[in-house]
Amino acid sequence: GRLPEVKTVAYAESHDQALVGDKTIAFRLMDKEMYFHMDRASENLLIDRGMALHKMIRLMTIATGGQAYLNFMGNEFGHPEWIDFPREGNGWSYAHARRQWSLAHDGLLRYGLLGAFDRAMIALVREYDVLRSGYPWLLLTDERNKTQVFEHAGLLFVFNWHPAASIPDYELPVREAGCYVPVLTTDDPRFGGAGRIDLRGEHFSRPAGGGGEPRIRIYNTSRTATVFRRK
Repeated sequence: GRLPEVKTVAYAESHDQALVGDKTIAFRLMDKEMYFHMDRASENLLIDRGMALHKMIRLMTIATGGQAYLNFMGNEFGHPEWIDFPREGNGWSYAHARRQWSLAHDGLLRYGLLGAFDRAMIALVREYDVLRSGYPWLLLTDERNKTQVFEHAGLLFVFNWHPAASIPDYELPVREAGCYVPVLTTDDPRFGGAGRIDLRGEHFSRPAGGGGEPRIRIYNTSRTATVFRRK
């Protein structure tokens, strides 16, 4: 946890994780498959899983972590290898003393899709001033379906970490009654997703029994994070 009076910089990946021979988050998720199946024509379950989780990890971090967000050395597009400066321990080698921007700019590879998500994520956080909006408000922790729901800066964040369970008409609480529409989803084909979320969808709240929080129903898709706003 973090104290209210202590300003915090949140990050998914840092100097200690991605330097001096360690693995980047993307490489931990996808390992050597990154060298063979990051082209957009490939079909590979490990790559699909890694891409989905890489986006979710970054969105969870920026949405809950603190008052600032730190990106590091290509994390925004899933840099495959560590960064290592020339030093005595590696024979003064320059082999890993670079960020491979060419991967993100190659339209045949999937790195650009991860980069496109990062730009959309940052734009959303800036538009709604998420980093200056205090703590998120936890609405639901569903262990069985591996789903977390919270509100932050007036936005509704839904994370389904389950590897397989996609649930139609999934009911979840919201803080205010109204119509909720998706504004960002990790499952968008623009970001390498499967396109299961209808970005034109409208989700009207209904009163909860017993006078509790109002509730909406959504298609809760596996390994997906979706952000909604109230119209």
